[in-house]
Amino acid sequence: MVDYRPIPDERDVFHEYRYYAFAPETGVPAYDPEEHDTPRSTLGARRGLYERAGDDRPRCVCRHYWLEASVRGEPHAAAGLASVATPPEYRRRGYVRQLLAHSFAEYRDHGIRVSVLWPFRYRFYRRYGWDTANWIVTHECDPDVLSFAADRLGSPRDRGRFRPVTGDAYEAIEPVYEAHADRYALALERDADWWRHRVFGGHDVDPFVYAYERDGEPRGYVRYAIDDGDDGPIMDVTELAFVDHDAFLALLSFCADHDSQVDRVRLQLPASVPLRAVASDPDEIETTVETGPMVRLVDVESTLAALSYPDVDETVTIGVEDPLVGWNEGTYRLAVSGGTATCERVPETIDADAADEPDAALDVGALSQLAVGTRSAPDLHRTGQLDVSGDDAVAAIDACFPETDVYLGEFF
Repeated sequence: MVDYRPIPDERDVFHEYRYYAFAPETGVPAYDPEEHDTPRSTLGARRGLYERAGDDRPRCVCRHYWLEASVRGEPHAAAGLASVATPPEYRRRGYVRQLLAHSFAEYRDHGIRVSVLWPFRYRFYRRYGWDTANWIVTHECDPDVLSFAADRLGSPRDRGRFRPVTGDAYEAIEPVYEAHADRYALALERDADWWRHRVFGGHDVDPFVYAYERDGEPRGYVRYAIDDGDDGPIMDVTELAFVDHDAFLALLSFCADHDSQVDRVRLQLPASVPLRAVASDPDEIETTVETGPMVRLVDVESTLAALSYPDVDETVTIGVEDPLVGWNEGTYRLAVSGGTATCERVPETIDADAADEPDAALDVGALSQLAVGTRSAPDLHRTGQLDVSGDDAVAAIDACFPETDVYLGEFF
């Protein structure tokens, strides 16, 4: 019987496993608490899977971040899964599956609704029920390509001003982030530690953060680093938040003003931010789209009952397959009315031939995308990931789970 438990003391082992899994090309540096136990690195809860109680060397490890994320306009308890690592001598023995299953049991006990992670390989986690939460759009161009933004803002006196912000003063830009986060499902609720050590803190070098103010009020901010690129310095923007279009233009103008320092600007943005639509020379912008983080429901019954819904009256039965945890396997009756819902498991019948077929059937990964708003019911049906008994079921599910903007862009 394996033993799943916290790792409060064996930080040297956790350090060894993580470095070997994610940075083997640098070797595994000797563990030094003063160097490696930074405020950023000690966030989250370490867990290990041991062969038996009393063992001091785990078979595999992971880290859980206890978070809150927006889902359909309301905050819900979420868990960020990270640092899943197994040394080579313990691989291909099913330990990761057991670690994930035990992690989900812990999540369920804590009332966690959704799990999010950044995968090293998508197909690895898809087989355990996660699927893509959102896509990351990256735009890269010469700084001069963004100079159109200043021209559209009017005179410099009317454009507002920029000032640097430190982690101890994160409250100055918090309202901007909240306005930004209101637009996107899975945006995280940030506490003080997350702001100071994740937003303002970096692994090796802390990023720059500048606030944009207009009429004395913060209206936007930009988080970036200056990196060495193959063809010269790059301004690498990993967060661009704004409350209105003029603030968006001001932030682009700020990036353009780095033309004497950098050769390129790289912007990581949600797909809904219309940079190419407003740029004067969109053909000078190199745009790439990549799969981003992955999402997965922890407990189907309790989560679907807890979500907010449109003001519709629909009742559907949904069959769910889950490759990792047994408690999600089954058929559920979802009844939506007045913006809320009830969700109950349909009792199994002894006679399988006599059982009613559900209105719809899908696996937990597709259901997770549907629940948070990443993909619509018609889209899932077209790609063969949603089986239905008739077109009415697609319409009913689509009415309950309309597609929405989803964006989680910060790593953990």
